Amino acid sequence: MNKFHINAPRWLFLLVAVWAYSGLWAQEADNEFTISTKLNTRGEIRVGGFDISEEDENERSTQFIMGQYRLNFGYKRSDWLEIRLSPQFSGVWGQAGGTLSLSEGWLLMKHNKSGIFGKIGRQCFEYDDERILGYDDWTMTAPTHDALKFGYEGHGHKVHLLLAYNQNAENISTGLNYYSGGIQPYKTMQTLWYHYNTPKNFFGISLIGMNIGMQSKNSQYPDKTYYQQLVGTYVTLNPSIVSLEGSFYYQMGKEEKGIPLNAFIGSAKIKVTPSEMYNLYAGYDYLSGDNFPVPVNGGFGLIFHKEARGFSSLFGSHHQFYGAMDFFYLDSYVNNFSPGLQNLFVGGNVAPVPGLKINAAYHFYAISADISYQQGYLKKALGHEVELNVGYTFANFVTVGAGYTYMRGTETMEILQRVSDKRRLHWGWVMLSVNPTIFTYAWNDKKKQ
Repeated sequence: MNKFHINAPRWLFLLVAVWAYSGLWAQEADNEFTISTKLNTRGEIRVGGFDISEEDENERSTQFIMGQYRLNFGYKRSDWLEIRLSPQFSGVWGQAGGTLSLSEGWLLMKHNKSGIFGKIGRQCFEYDDERILGYDDWTMTAPTHDALKFGYEGHGHKVHLLLAYNQNAENISTGLNYYSGGIQPYKTMQTLWYHYNTPKNFFGISLIGMNIGMQSKNSQYPDKTYYQQLVGTYVTLNPSIVSLEGSFYYQMGKEEKGIPLNAFIGSAKIKVTPSEMYNLYAGYDYLSGDNFPVPVNGGFGLIFHKEARGFSSLFGSHHQFYGAMDFFYLDSYVNNFSPGLQNLFVGGNVAPVPGLKINAAYHFYAISADISYQQGYLKKALGHEVELNVGYTFANFVTVGAGYTYMRGTETMEILQRVSDKRRLHWGWVMLSVNPTIFTYAWNDKKKQ
C-alpha cells in the first residue's frame, strides 16, 4: 500500500509530461490537415405575398425544405501558407437538379513579420457589418467571388485590395462579352478597403471604394461594359455598455442599362448591453429611390428612366438588415424602378441559459421616393413586421433554430409589390445546422541531416 502511494505520483508525472509534450508538438507542427463538414437543412412555410391576380386561395401558401451540404478540406503550413477547398451541394428536397459547385477554393500566403499577404481563388468577402460585401449564408448558396486579394494588416491598420475579372467561358467568338449566369453578376470589380481600430476596439472606422463593370443590358449596345462606383464609410464606437455604429455609401456612374446612377444609403444603430444575458438595440436605414408614376393598370409602357436613384446593396448579407421576409432589396418593384426604403427597427436578444438565444424585433417600413398614383401620390408607409427567432446550440457544433415573422402591409405595399389583397403575410422556418471537424492531423517535416 505504501509502495503504491510512493509510485503513483511518478506515473502521474510521466502521463502529464507525455500529454504536455504531445500538445506542444501539435501546436508547433509544421503542417496541419483538417476535414470538416457543414450540413444545413431548413424547412419553410409561406402564406401570402403572391400576385393579386391569383384566384385560387390554395395557391397563396407554399412549403418546402432546402439543404446545403458542404465538405471542407484545409491545409496549413506553419504560419505562412493556407489552402482551402470546399465542394458544396445545395437544393430543394425533391428537386431534379440542385446545384453542385465549389463554394471555396483558395490559396493564402502571408508574411507575418511585415503583415503583408496575398490570397487567390474562389473566396468569401466579409467586410465591416457585411452590408455591402458579406457572406450571406442564409441563402444556402453563400455567394463567393473568384478574385485576387492583396493586403496589409498590423498595428491597428488593415488595407485590402480586391481584384476580379469574370467570363462565362474561354470565349472565342464572343470576345470580351460577359453575361450574368456565373457566380457573380459583375464582369470586373476593383475594391480598396481600409480599416483602423483603436486599442480595445473603442473606436473603429472603415473606408471603401469600389469600381464595378457590368455587361450592358441595353439592346443598342450589347457589347459595352458600363462602370459604376461606390464610396463610403462605416464607423463604430464602443465607450461602455452602449455601442454605436453608422454607415453612409454613395453610388455613381452608370448601371447595366447605361442609365446614370445617383443613389445612396445612410444607416445608424445603437445597442445597449447591460448584461451578457441580454441587450437592446434600435436603428434606422434610409435607401434612396426613384420618383416615378404608377399607372392604375400596373403597366409602364414607354416611360423613360432618366436616372437611377434606387440604391443597390450589391453583394451584402441583406437578410440581417431589411427584415426577415427579404421583400425590399432583391428586385426592383416594377420595370426596373425602385421607390427606395426606410426601415425603422427596434429589438432585443436574450440568452437565459447557456446555448439558448432568443431574438425579437419590430420593423416599420416606408418608401423614400415620391410615387404618383392616379390623381395624387402613394402614402409612403409600406407596413409593419414582427419577428421572433430562437436558436439552441449543443455539442458545440449542432444548432437548432426556428423563427416566425408576420407582416401587415398597407395599400402602398399591395400596389407596388402586387401582393395578396389581404396584405397579411406569414413566414415560419425550422433549421438544423451540423458543423463538426471530423478529422485533424498534424505533423513535422523530417529534419535534414
